[in-house]
Amino acid sequence: TGLLVKSDRGDYYDRFRGRLMFPIKDPRGHIIGFSGRSLDSTNPSAKYINTPETLLYHKRETLFGLDVAKEEIKKEKNVFIVEGEFDMIAPYQEGYGNFVAIKGSALTKEQLMLLKRYTDKITLALDADTAGEEAIQRGIQDAEQLDFEVGVVTFDYAKDPDEALRKDEKLFKKILKKPIPVYDFLVQVL
Repeated sequence: TGLLVKSDRGDYYDRFRGRLMFPIKDPRGHIIGFSGRSLDSTNPSAKYINTPETLLYHKRETLFGLDVAKEEIKKEKNVFIVEGEFDMIAPYQEGYGNFVAIKGSALTKEQLMLLKRYTDKITLALDADTAGEEAIQRGIQDAEQLDFEVGVVTFDYAKDPDEALRKDEKLFKKILKKPIPVYDFLVQVL
C-alpha cells in the first residue's frame, strides 16, 4: 500500500500516521505484530500504538529484540531488560547484544518464563521514573519466584538506557558492569 517504508536500520516508517514502526518478532524471527512510536510531538494522540492482541501476538509473552539477542544472552549468561524499543536498539547498535525490551511498562511472569530458556540471571534496567521503579519492584518478586539471580542498574544521569548511552557511553558501560543487588535497590527506593 505504500504506507509502510522499510528504512536501512530495519525499522518501518509509517508515512500515513507519522509513526516509526518496529516489527515485533517471536524468538525465531517471525513478525507477529508492530509497535509504532509517534514522531509528531505536537499530536495529542497516544505516543505508542501497538498491534492489538491476536492469535500470534500476546504482549505479556513477547520481548522486543529477543530474536537477535538470544545467542548473546546465552553466551553472557545474563539479559538486560529495558522498557522501550530505543532502549534495546541503542545498546545493540553499540555492541551490547544481550538487551531485550518488555512490551508495556511491566515485566510479566510469561516474559520471565521465556527468558528462563536462555539464562538464570536478569538485570533490570528500566526507566528512571516512578513507573520504572514500581515495575522493577514487581519484576523482582516474579523473578525471585522463578529462581532468577536478579540485579538492577539505574542511570541517575538520564531518564532511560537510550539517553544514558548517548550521554556517556563510558559511564553506561561502567554501570552495566556493577549491578545493584536487589535488596540494596529496594532500600534505596524506600
